[in-house]
Amino acid sequence: MQTAIRGKAKERDGVVTAKILMTHPMESGLRKDKDTGKVVPAHFVEEILCTINDETIYAAYLAGAISKNPYLSFKFKGPAKGQIIKAVWRDNQGGQGSADIEVR
Repeated sequence: MQTAIRGKAKERDGVVTAKILMTHPMESGLRKDKDTGKVVPAHFVEEILCTINDETIYAAYLAGAISKNPYLSFKFKGPAKGQIIKAVWRDNQGGQGSADIEVR
């Protein structure tokens, strides 16, 4: 399964609300497969880093206890409309990816 990340960001009165949705299985490594009885290997997003112009505005460090397809929302003061938030993720199996989110 390929992980997808998408989001949106909206500025209002100098405060930006960013919302990020990821498609990821987020396996904890504790669940057993119903058919085989074997433990499903851990596979989860470890880190999400959001930056504007190489300045970190948000960082999240996750673990296996987060549900499938994580959703994150955060607010911050700052950028003008049109700036780009770069959201980068990394998982415990070496997967990684990114998305550019324009502040509207």
